[in-house]
Amino acid sequence: MKKLPKVLFLCIHNSCRSQMAEAFGKVHGHEFYESYSAGSKPSGKVNPDAISFMKEKMIDLSNASSKSIKELNIDVFDYVIGMGCGDICPVAPAKEFINWNIPDPTGTPPAFFRKVRDKIERSVVEFTKEKFGGNND
Repeated sequence: MKKLPKVLFLCIHNSCRSQMAEAFGKVHGHEFYESYSAGSKPSGKVNPDAISFMKEKMIDLSNASSKSIKELNIDVFDYVIGMGCGDICPVAPAKEFINWNIPDPTGTPPAFFRKVRDKIERSVVEFTKEKFGGNND
């Protein structure tokens, strides 16, 4: 069995943006890479709005958990994608680091939260196409 590259979606609390990105990675990139998420200061829970708005995309985050990079026990990732937490994000060992600068939708109106969710999905699809030639929509 071919060993797939490892992709880490990273933010501070690992409760919202990175959780959604990991889930979209599992949907759109599952045949190309292993998708993970983590945070520098994990909140311990997934944002209830993220769970709710991902259900609209038929993705269940209700069993997801907020975790730190150390909990993943992976020495080096092929790609680490920062959600936009800038210099607060911890340094994660990676062959390539990418920053998406996606705004934190926590506490925002539903329309803005959905806009951020959809931007994350588009970014995951574009990343998958660019790095792996994937064309899953």
